[in-house]
Amino acid sequence: MLKFILWALLAGNALLWLLGSGHLGNLDGNVRQPARMQDQLHAERIVLIAAPMPTPVPAPVPVKAPEIIACTEIGNFTLPEAGRFEVQLATLALGERQSRHNIASAEVTNYIVYIPPQNGKEGAERKAAELQRMGIQNYFIMADSATLRWAVSLGVFKSEAAAQNLLASLNKRGVHSARVAPRMASSKLLAFRLRGLDAQAKSSLDAIKAQFPAQAMRSCQ
Repeated sequence: MLKFILWALLAGNALLWLLGSGHLGNLDGNVRQPARMQDQLHAERIVLIAAPMPTPVPAPVPVKAPEIIACTEIGNFTLPEAGRFEVQLATLALGERQSRHNIASAEVTNYIVYIPPQNGKEGAERKAAELQRMGIQNYFIMADSATLRWAVSLGVFKSEAAAQNLLASLNKRGVHSARVAPRMASSKLLAFRLRGLDAQAKSSLDAIKAQFPAQAMRSCQ
């Protein structure tokens, strides 16, 4: 009896498995599960739809900060030129960003033909007597000069060429110790410093600067 019950349970389980897998058909029409799956798929009717490509997001364009010129300096202006430049500069309305200052400068005023000092006053007098013997009367002993004290001046000229001409003439007459040298004088020039210029202001400044071609522009602190 026990064996019969065991076999009956095994047979029942096998029957349930066959029903569940569709090998014995089903209540809808006795169609096995594999065949039903084949009918449901209809592979020839399947159409693959491509997924849309994602729209690329453009990289953000960095915002370029406007270039600001910290400090620029222009000019070695004489006083009249500085006045004309300042009138033009007023159109930029720079206010406190604009300033001007003096520049100490040495410039050549003329050229001197001279015999350098030789043993003080006595040496200058001996040289003067020698010049007289040569028939040269146009000379001057520089007793009060700060830089050429007791030198003998033979002439002062506006141009270097004129001074060199006299020197050549003196050499022909036997005066070989004479020299030509520039004489300097200090002068005050003006320069303008401009700060915090943006591109537009710099462009306007360049246009004004073009009216003063002899003036130089340089960076400053």
